Amino acid sequence: MNTGHRSGQYSDQNWLRSFMFTLYGTSVLVVSYFPLFYAHLGFSSPQMGLLYSVGPLISILSNLFWSMMSDRLGTVRKIMALLLGGQLVTAIILFQATSFSGVLLILSCFYFFYYPVFPLADTMAIRIAQRHGRNFIAIRVFGSLGYSFFALTIGYVLRALGPEYSVAICIVIVVTALLITLGLKDVKRSEPSGTVTPDDEAPDPDQPLKGAGLRQILLQKEVLWFFGSVFLLAIGYRMNEAFLTISLKGMNAGDEIVGWALLASALSEIPVFFLLSKYGDRFKELPLLAFASLMFTLRFLLMALVQEPGMVVAIQAMHSVSFGIYYVTAVRYITRMIPDHLRATGMALFTVVWSSGAGLLSGTFGGIVYQDAGRVIFYVVATGFSILAFAGFLLRHLLDTGGGISRPLRNKSKTSL
Repeated sequence: MNTGHRSGQYSDQNWLRSFMFTLYGTSVLVVSYFPLFYAHLGFSSPQMGLLYSVGPLISILSNLFWSMMSDRLGTVRKIMALLLGGQLVTAIILFQATSFSGVLLILSCFYFFYYPVFPLADTMAIRIAQRHGRNFIAIRVFGSLGYSFFALTIGYVLRALGPEYSVAICIVIVVTALLITLGLKDVKRSEPSGTVTPDDEAPDPDQPLKGAGLRQILLQKEVLWFFGSVFLLAIGYRMNEAFLTISLKGMNAGDEIVGWALLASALSEIPVFFLLSKYGDRFKELPLLAFASLMFTLRFLLMALVQEPGMVVAIQAMHSVSFGIYYVTAVRYITRMIPDHLRATGMALFTVVWSSGAGLLSGTFGGIVYQDAGRVIFYVVATGFSILAFAGFLLRHLLDTGGGISRPLRNKSKTSL
């Protein structure tokens, strides 16, 4: 009995690990290689920025819509399969498009099915990790490994075939992910009210946000200050994300160099994720966030100064001490600032600020700056946003009682990161 149960656990987790590994291949293509496809079609930097920014705009609505559908139907796996099916159909149509207006319209439909898959996959990973008493990172890390693998291999494939085959490769990966969903064991997005999980502990009676909703969360000055600093940092980060491959091509880098640059960033974050999930509680969040912002500042400044594509690969390894530290620490800070019964709302706000809002602004604004001022000024501007974020996190830390976090830290539950 125990052997069969244990075998079922491993099968359950391994199917999901395989899915996460494959799913992040589409992320590599959409974020880093689709811009090369746009450049192949002859689109300008502002046009490519618009194509990048329309995704975050649509994700605000699509994430909410598919999340509600998942809750209403009580299934995650079937919704993810439906989303992948939508990606497949729209990607096939996108492969035939050549005009800017046509690409914009089809890509908007693609984004509607693309963005919600990732939070749903994370939801499934968190639930399965809780079900088997595992750490969420043990499953989520396969997304980073998949990103690393596809970042490198796709670069070499596109060097041989040409950037016009980016969408074709996306179709192959989506089909593979869709087939893997057949082996996934479904979970409900929200546990039944009678089920007690580690996140369902009774809230501390002294918590200031007890019984509060979205309005009262946003009335907390700590929350507003935090999200404001996150937004500033996210603008610089999303600018770099949208135009990294274009910057490399401007240095005459081959597609394989693009792959190595993406590989360096994806692999570098993995050890930091594990270290902070184990030892991060020893350090206060706001100083860590300020340090991560400072590392982003240095990273973007070096990107403004560098002239050789090989050096960009080395700079991308700074993803570990910038994004790696930032992401784990930011999630931990949110869970300690906001009580358990409002955690989903807090994480939703975090996603909107970090991904949707900043992505919308950075794509349109960044495209104009890149075309009119060039790569150097583009990264100087990104550096400026990171400096402002550093100042925001550090000043908040200095203003808190004793240089720490007093009131929001009363949430005692532990989150598996």
